[in-house]
Amino acid sequence: MPKWALVVVDSDVRISSYIRTIVDDGHREIITCDTGEHALEYLRASSPPKVVLLSSQLPDTDCVTLIWKIRRLNPHIKIAVMSRTDRYGDVVAAVRAGAQHILPKPFIPADLLRLVSELAADPSNDGQLAGVELRISNQMCMVYASAAMHEIQRQAMLVSRVNLPVLILGESGTGKEVVARYIHSQSKQAKNTFLKVNCAAVPSELLESELFGYEPGAFTGAGRSKPGKFKLCDGGTMFLDEIGEMHPSLQAKLLQVLQDGTFSPLGSRITEKVNVRIIAATNIDMKLAIANRTFREDLYYRLNGFCVQLPPLRERREDVPLLLRYFLHRYSEELGLHDLEPSFSARLSKACLRYDWPGNLRELESFVKRYLVLGDEQQMIDELTREINEKPTSPEVNPEAIQQALRLSGGNRKLAAKALGISYKVLLHRLRQFGLEPVVQNAWVV
Repeated sequence: MPKWALVVVDSDVRISSYIRTIVDDGHREIITCDTGEHALEYLRASSPPKVVLLSSQLPDTDCVTLIWKIRRLNPHIKIAVMSRTDRYGDVVAAVRAGAQHILPKPFIPADLLRLVSELAADPSNDGQLAGVELRISNQMCMVYASAAMHEIQRQAMLVSRVNLPVLILGESGTGKEVVARYIHSQSKQAKNTFLKVNCAAVPSELLESELFGYEPGAFTGAGRSKPGKFKLCDGGTMFLDEIGEMHPSLQAKLLQVLQDGTFSPLGSRITEKVNVRIIAATNIDMKLAIANRTFREDLYYRLNGFCVQLPPLRERREDVPLLLRYFLHRYSEELGLHDLEPSFSARLSKACLRYDWPGNLRELESFVKRYLVLGDEQQMIDELTREINEKPTSPEVNPEAIQQALRLSGGNRKLAAKALGISYKVLLHRLRQFGLEPVVQNAWVV
């Protein structure tokens, strides 16, 4: 087995010696550097190492700057940052700069050896990304083949290991809950409760009691005390879906929980304390919501400990073939169609790749179900082609016309689409194109 180089950058010689003792098995060349400049001098003058272990605290430079410099020298070098887990700022900045892994200090030999082996064996630096299916639960997988989703999965894995709030942004149906559950599955809270709360599905007057619980007599009909979801989720992860739809009156109370972990149930004078990790998601434009004063700026920055922006399916078409196969296999089993061995022909696959999927993963999933039930390939191709060819080029289909149609339809987007002579999916696409979607989602109905 040929030797490969491992560079350790740490000003503490005891740490460097400890690492050398653990990983030096005769197959690795161990190079130790006590400053960032020393490490850069070695990297400029020598063949690139496979792995760099980098302390988050160096005497001559910050680790983020050093990561950027190393990646400019060679973007294929795998970088792991050694940091105390209470230094959240170091972790987030290092992940954003391009670190592949965070190694919490102090670490045990087994963790270090596992990390070094994983990074050295990682084939992703060859530029060819194979399809990935990461099983999260019996009914959920993270499925992707695109570089964009590979990077999101890498960042989600890293941020899962520190107890930071995470904000997931993206259009409806892009897989925000999948990412949230993946973060939970990789976190220290993985064995504890994961609770999803849809802030748009529960009326604001009921959402407060659902989240924080209540005491007897807190309101009409409250005959006995009931623990809220924060209490039930103590030690686990709470996923606040559609956080942008939360009523402003509730946002202040949520901010308090994020700040110090305390809250008071409705009708109670007692303050309770919980340790709950918050992952929030929304498909609205948060900056616009802040500007319109429908969302608190201080709450936004509290939630945004780390932000994940999910791209729509039309911007990662490489994922479509893999997702089609995944949903085809999954629903063939669920619908009991094993004997038929359904598949996608080249014609149908090509039509799927040309289509924009305005409903993203949710629409693609429904498409596969319909295909399995109907079994008519030509009908499915015709459906996609009709949507692709439907171009709203008439002068009436402009932002003003859309707003007028929505007003006349009482905010019902399906009726507005019919009045405009376009499909509902095309209307959704135009709303995003003209930047009307955030307003629509707050003020209009389907």
